[in-house]
Amino acid sequence: MTNKEHLIEQHILEYESRMRHIDELYQRAHQAAGKIDNADEAQSRLDELAAQRALLQETTDSFKTMPLDKWREATARNAGPMAVWDILAQKLEDFVERHE
Repeated sequence: MTNKEHLIEQHILEYESRMRHIDELYQRAHQAAGKIDNADEAQSRLDELAAQRALLQETTDSFKTMPLDKWREATARNAGPMAVWDILAQKLEDFVERHE
């Protein structure tokens, strides 16, 4: 395995780790939403967050199958999903804090 391949593999492992964190937060948010008075509004918000999560999963999946020579270009063009993960995680954390 080349150094470049190793670095890409590390990035993908980090992306997968962040996806697991997002999934754990979503599960907590979903549980919290079921306990509040305005559950329909909360579920609507969770549906929006789930759609954002699905887009992140698609991005991660595309990075996994991308040829090495295209990987750097694609991550630069998409600014990498890290910032998007952080924003989504923050939204989920805020949701959980408000509703738990």
